[in-house]
Amino acid sequence: MSVLIFLDQADGHIRKSSFEAACYGSQLAAQLGVPAETLVIGTVSDDLASLGQYGINTVHTITENSLNQADGQVFTQVIAELVRTINASVVVLSNNMLGKAIAPGLSVLLKAGLVSGAIDLPTTSNGFVVKKNVFGGKAFAHVGITTPLKIITLNPNSFPITKLEAKATVKPFVAIIPPSKVKVVSTKKVEGEVSLSEAEIVISGGRGLKGPENWGLVTDLAKVLGAATACSRPVADINWRPHHEHVGQTGLAIAPNLYVAIGISGAIQHLAGVNRSKTIVVINKDPEAPFFKSADYGIVGDAFEIMPKITEAVKKLKNK
Repeated sequence: MSVLIFLDQADGHIRKSSFEAACYGSQLAAQLGVPAETLVIGTVSDDLASLGQYGINTVHTITENSLNQADGQVFTQVIAELVRTINASVVVLSNNMLGKAIAPGLSVLLKAGLVSGAIDLPTTSNGFVVKKNVFGGKAFAHVGITTPLKIITLNPNSFPITKLEAKATVKPFVAIIPPSKVKVVSTKKVEGEVSLSEAEIVISGGRGLKGPENWGLVTDLAKVLGAATACSRPVADINWRPHHEHVGQTGLAIAPNLYVAIGISGAIQHLAGVNRSKTIVVINKDPEAPFFKSADYGIVGDAFEIMPKITEAVKKLKNK
């Protein structure tokens, strides 16, 4: 018996959300009194033995170059094979795009109960109960899993990363790799930007900025804070900003430690994508903007006057 954590990687490096999953899975393993094991698929240049500092005992690797391009169906088959081999009792994945593609199929294939979007360790005093957000982050649900094998996907930025002094054992795993049914014609990557899905700080703008020529109010503060930039749907629809920056119900759902909304009214569709943020700051000249009801902090005023002052103040604090 063990807890198996799937570690997602990109461009040869383990993703931040996977470190969170590793800490979550290792603490769950300690709670259950079983080893914590991970699987890394594809060619990775990171020191995998150092994953022991996140509480991992064993790292299983499959370094086939054909697996560097993520394929949810193929990965599902490979993970299922390892689950059977090591007799895992719990499988943990990040609740990101790849995790969402793998977990449901893995649940069906292994006849395992699945809870997606977990935000805390399960309680095991009376069964196996997992806490998650529901209703767009407005409430919590406590979901029990009764199957022998359990699958959990962990929401990004919902579990702290902790480290200890330890090394993991790295083992190659020889798996039967099914042929991929997906052919990748081309890949376009956004370069030189903080990943929005994993960012701890996000600075976002809406139509209140009046035009793309004023987006420096967002990017200037983002650069100072090392933050990602985002936008509301109308901004993406009118091509002020690229669609990959759109957050909300029909865009990307995020959960940063700090979300700053500038000139965004806060329609319910936008809130559905950002209300898992730990701290929300709203800047809007309309005191009746709905976003203020969900904000932890609010500034009523003109963003064109306020933002340069905030950015300058942050610069001074950074230079102290």
